[in-house]
Amino acid sequence: MSAHEPLVIGADVGGTNTKFALAQFRGVGPRVLERKLYPSGQYASLERVIEAFLTEPGVATHAASVEAACFAVAGPVENGRASLTNLPWKPDEAEIARRFGFPHVRIINDFAAAGRGIAYLSRGDLLTLQPGQPVDHEPRVVVGAGTGLGVAILDWDSTGWEVLPSEAGHTDFAPIDALQDQLLCYLRSRFGRVSYERVISGPGLPRIVEFLEQSGRGIPSPALADAMQTGDAAKAITECALRRVDEVAVRALDIFVSAYGAFAGNMALATLAHGGVYVGGGIAPKIAEKLLDGTFMGAFAAKGRFQKLLHGIPVRVVMNNEVGLYGALAEAARAARHVF
Repeated sequence: MSAHEPLVIGADVGGTNTKFALAQFRGVGPRVLERKLYPSGQYASLERVIEAFLTEPGVATHAASVEAACFAVAGPVENGRASLTNLPWKPDEAEIARRFGFPHVRIINDFAAAGRGIAYLSRGDLLTLQPGQPVDHEPRVVVGAGTGLGVAILDWDSTGWEVLPSEAGHTDFAPIDALQDQLLCYLRSRFGRVSYERVISGPGLPRIVEFLEQSGRGIPSPALADAMQTGDAAKAITECALRRVDEVAVRALDIFVSAYGAFAGNMALATLAHGGVYVGGGIAPKIAEKLLDGTFMGAFAAKGRFQKLLHGIPVRVVMNNEVGLYGALAEAARAARHVF
């Protein structure tokens, strides 16, 4: 392989699924040769998933030529070590390099990867919620709910976009109305401290339904209650809400999307993201029609004296769920080229 087109492995490691890809990386983006999806909970460690990927028929023949690997993980990363928020995995760059013989290994936050992957999206990969007035080379922010709530900040320097990881999803949940005040009290009785991730995440949506039920604001239909018990609760609530067949689900999704918009607006203010806010994660594409109804953007811009500023910031939904994988592959290519 050319030194300018390194063969790399990238992985987007989530609490629910882990996506792997083997790719030849070119300047315009990755040319994926092989990709696989693994259920994260079925593996004891990231190393076990790497082993599984390296034995795939389309990967094994190329494994010795891999120049670098990057693993984007849902959790904080420090000194090449990570502790995943929703998995008991503790991957280490040096240990992975030693065990598998990769010349270069990088572990980065999953939303840092999403931030780097934004550059490889096409216009069709983005759904515009607010066109705003984008400003070249001004900061961007990526926020996204899935199993957890991730944030990354992009800042321009003379060599391109620098991606700054963040754990802002774990900042304190700030209610924006009386109902959310009561939701906070309910969650505080369960968790003590309440972060935004307790509300704006896959597990957060069932918590909102439970709050509505236990506070006497409605009872889920038998069909929804059964679906929540036997399957993916967040998916069941979302489907019932979008089809408007369960009033509790409809109200829960309203609260969820309102809190999500308010949080995204907070991040836009914190970073003065005149380059744009990108709403990623696994949930946003599934509720795109709800995000378009004004609830999200109403809460996003409801910042008092700063409402005008928020109206000028572009807001787009990332509809391509491979963005984190693209970012991991891009970071692996940077490592192979010794670009840091």
